Amino acid sequence: MSKVLIVMSAASTWERTNGSLYPTGYWAEELAAPHEKFVQAGYTVDFASPGGVLQPLDQHSADPEVAGPDCARYVEHAAKALREFGPLLKLGEVDSNDYVAVVLPGGHGPVVDLYQEPELGRLLTAADAAGKLIGAVCHGPAGLLSAVDAEDKWLFAGREMTAFTDEEERIFGTAEGAPWLLASRLRELGAKHFSGPAYEAFTIRDGNLFTGQNPASSAPMAEAMVAALA
Repeated sequence: MSKVLIVMSAASTWERTNGSLYPTGYWAEELAAPHEKFVQAGYTVDFASPGGVLQPLDQHSADPEVAGPDCARYVEHAAKALREFGPLLKLGEVDSNDYVAVVLPGGHGPVVDLYQEPELGRLLTAADAAGKLIGAVCHGPAGLLSAVDAEDKWLFAGREMTAFTDEEERIFGTAEGAPWLLASRLRELGAKHFSGPAYEAFTIRDGNLFTGQNPASSAPMAEAMVAALA
């Protein structure tokens, strides 16, 4: 049976420019919706993170006023999937050859650790070279920044993608005090960044790269990947 790898952040806090720590974790919908879509399509899904650390749930993703009326289902699905999988794989021990696709969900964690995680960079570089599908949603595209060569050239420069926008960060209340904003950083480093209306589903495919703008884009992105794999 073909396998898909979901790479999670290991971060539980996000240090702000004033030195305060903002609690973070995985965003339930961004983990649960892709997991659900791939499992329904017959794929086995593994979970990995830096050091095999299990990130906590971002509590905002369990709040219906923030994450929408379906959030409880996503919270339950994500918790069950992680519980049944057991200890996460250590990212440094993962071989991209074992997977047909790699998916990076969000929550703010990826802007804390995954953007500069060398083991993720190694994995993504190998996966891209082999034509494996790569998906990243919301803040997950921060993980794409880890894929740089010996001369610090970014692997995904020039590629079309989307990610959580600066506007959405401001609406969410986390733009002020952020060390950097994801969409702006992607553009600065050479990505062709596109966006749709705030908090509405918006996805982009560029070859083997699939990206989603925000939590609502999680399921559509996964569906597009499933269709491409088929």
